[in-house]
Amino acid sequence: MALHRALGPHLQHDQVSKAGEGARKAPDTTRLEATLGYRFADRGLLATALTHMSADSLRLASYQRLEFLGDRVLGLSIADMLFRRYPQAEEGDLSRRLADLVRKETCAEVALGWDVGRYMRLGDGEILGGARKNRAILADACESIIGAVFIDGGYEAARALVERAFGERLIKPVRPLRDAKTALQEWAQGRGYQTPIYSERGRSGPDHAPIFVVAAKIVGLPDAEAMGPSKRLAEQAAAEAFLRREGLWSDTPEGENHG
Repeated sequence: MALHRALGPHLQHDQVSKAGEGARKAPDTTRLEATLGYRFADRGLLATALTHMSADSLRLASYQRLEFLGDRVLGLSIADMLFRRYPQAEEGDLSRRLADLVRKETCAEVALGWDVGRYMRLGDGEILGGARKNRAILADACESIIGAVFIDGGYEAARALVERAFGERLIKPVRPLRDAKTALQEWAQGRGYQTPIYSERGRSGPDHAPIFVVAAKIVGLPDAEAMGPSKRLAEQAAAEAFLRREGLWSDTPEGENHG
């Protein structure tokens, strides 16, 4: 035990040193480009898209600006695809499909499919904290990569990337199209309960990647808790947990959740 205490600080320092070396070394993104189906003319753009703001000690530009741009390009690309694929759909249906496809959870799933985490440039603390699997960071990286492709190759190249990555989800959504908070409110009102309320029960994690714990509450029924990378997403997750407990929610594609 004494030996472990004596070696502990040195082992941790060694871990941090190795983490720092990994962050400073630009990853070979050849395989990632093959996965994306796009080869960058300016690989510096891709490097920036993969650089988290925690790596600021390395004096590298982070992906924040590209994420901002990529979010808009993603929204436009998905809206364009939905408009063309569903010519008879009403605006409300298109809006629900759009909201599901551009949500952070979907972007994180896409980034996981690309195996983006292994290429991220992160600060020492984030590497040791497992940030390569952090879904909030992966979602941001997905959007920043889309923004980088837009700058490097234009709208058509970015749209083609979005279609490859999101196209199957566009045809067959992986989640029901009605959001959980709306479904829970309709269910509660239909049975004479008060409108659901949501309360924050806790918060953890660093400022740039917080995790919120929120409870969905309906007077007369047990609360349901869930976590999310923002209050809004945690509230949706709590509503979903509530509905699941009542047997009113499933992940069946295009499934009808009912009461």
